[in-house]
Amino acid sequence: MMQILRHIPAALQAPCVLAIGNFDGIHLGHQDLLQKLVQAAKERRLSSAVMTFEPHPRELFAPEKAPARLCSLREKLEYFSSAGVERVYVCAFNHRFANVSVSDFMQRILRQSLNAQVILVGDDFRFGAQRAGSTRDFMQAGFNLMKLPQVDLDGDRVSSTRVRSALANGQLDEAAKLLGRPYSISGKVVYGAQLGRKLGFPTANVHMRHERPALTGVYAVKLDGLNAVANLGVRPTVAGVPKLSLEVHVLDFNENLYGRHVHVEFFHKIRDEMKFDGLDALKAQITRDADVARKFFI
Repeated sequence: MMQILRHIPAALQAPCVLAIGNFDGIHLGHQDLLQKLVQAAKERRLSSAVMTFEPHPRELFAPEKAPARLCSLREKLEYFSSAGVERVYVCAFNHRFANVSVSDFMQRILRQSLNAQVILVGDDFRFGAQRAGSTRDFMQAGFNLMKLPQVDLDGDRVSSTRVRSALANGQLDEAAKLLGRPYSISGKVVYGAQLGRKLGFPTANVHMRHERPALTGVYAVKLDGLNAVANLGVRPTVAGVPKLSLEVHVLDFNENLYGRHVHVEFFHKIRDEMKFDGLDALKAQITRDADVARKFFI
């Protein structure tokens, strides 16, 4: 069972092979790094460990310019576990952590606490105060470094930025190629305003763990493998304070999903979110959206 630590331990840990990064979205490049991490740990008979950061560093320094989140921390941890990672250090990225010097990060954290025998990072990895540290610092300090080359797809580098761009432009097939799987969001089904049920389209209101998703609009999706149509946005037709929501109507289904943690996979963008002149017009459009989704999955 994977161990999760939300702090840097004071005591020296068991020796490990350590991968460091944000891992937002767990795309093909991340997957390649994690595969090599687990393999290197097995070959050396060491523990496999990951250091990641919460929140994303850019959310601390420039929240208005921070990139859209591709996955929540829970989703990230679930993938680490499925990849065979044995230990994860979730570092609270605050001003104190951001000001740790390059030397302190390497000596106090990586050597004297985490006991990192081998370090795996991407070729563009930066660390320490002002992002002053690079892979060259690791090598000069005598670390056993595995600097992994970038992973390319169709002639361009696979990156979280490229995944975000594909999702924002409704290119779900492109995003799926970069991720090696359909893009998905998971969360707990919670009680909403029950508007969908009143309109004849009961929806599962999936709790969003972050307020800046990488995509918005209406989509043909699968909820835990069931064909469905989903609206991800702020419901502009409904009066009140705009609030981000993911509402999923499962086609030809009438069971209670409240309290379940569900997995929503996005396959096809139907349209952008729109404002309608009243609930009757909204209901008519939802009917059309459901028909599009139903035909997509035939």
